[in-house]
Amino acid sequence: MRPATALALCAALASTALLTGCGKETAGSRAASPGATCASPTPVDDPSGRRWDNARVISSDCGPSGAPSTGFEVTNTEKEPLTFTITFTLLNGFGEAMDNTTRTVEAVPPGQTVRRPLDAGDGPGSARTRQARIIKVRAVPAKEASDAGACPVSGVRITNDRGDAAMGLRVVGIVLENCGTTDYRLDGYPALQLLGEDREPVTGVDILHGTDKISTGIGGSDAPQPVSLRPGESARATLAWRNTTTEGDPVNAPYVRVTAKPGATPVTVTPELDLGTTGRLGVGPWTKTPLT
Repeated sequence: MRPATALALCAALASTALLTGCGKETAGSRAASPGATCASPTPVDDPSGRRWDNARVISSDCGPSGAPSTGFEVTNTEKEPLTFTITFTLLNGFGEAMDNTTRTVEAVPPGQTVRRPLDAGDGPGSARTRQARIIKVRAVPAKEASDAGACPVSGVRITNDRGDAAMGLRVVGIVLENCGTTDYRLDGYPALQLLGEDREPVTGVDILHGTDKISTGIGGSDAPQPVSLRPGESARATLAWRNTTTEGDPVNAPYVRVTAKPGATPVTVTPELDLGTTGRLGVGPWTKTPLT
């Protein structure tokens, strides 16, 4: 049995959560007394009522210093590993949208659920870290994902830039970076396969070599030339389209499977093509990115 003075000291320290020698704090718990645990994270409802099949915002009372903590979880319901990219709107204490942020969770195994904290960078327990809303979820096969991490086995990383839009004209760049250790050669146009929300092929869209039939003066209309990229160098292919809508159903293709050259490993990117009812997409040839 502990002396009475030791018990009194533990009682005093308990009020300030400094329990060294008085109890063990379990993993994931903000409690300081023996055996205490925090509640499991609970889903946070979207005020608009929108729900996502494989992602949700969660909240827990186990944040730093006992403050509420917001996180998210993703579930892979498919039969192959997926890499998820989730876009959130961060809200202030009044529920007003303040900023957007994205998080990527790589190679989630089939049937698995992965949880991650959503740290908005405002410090523990801030208003913005307590509230978030999912506005977009994208998932691609992990073997076709190209993220900012380690260089893929292919030695190249393929991404899309944020693009530009004006008066119904859309222009997006497909960027190929040589992140390997040897030169990488290109000649011609990337091969593209358009995919819908369910990553099934989109039909009825003509993919045109060159962008001049979409618009002039945007790049991507020159004849292809051989390109040789040293390690660290990059090339770009321009995509151009119009999102005009007339008769019929508009076509959206959030995913594009890109094959840089014959025999290359396909990579899936998310340029979010809103093609309207035009049925056309122009693609320019690979051109070397000028050194800055």
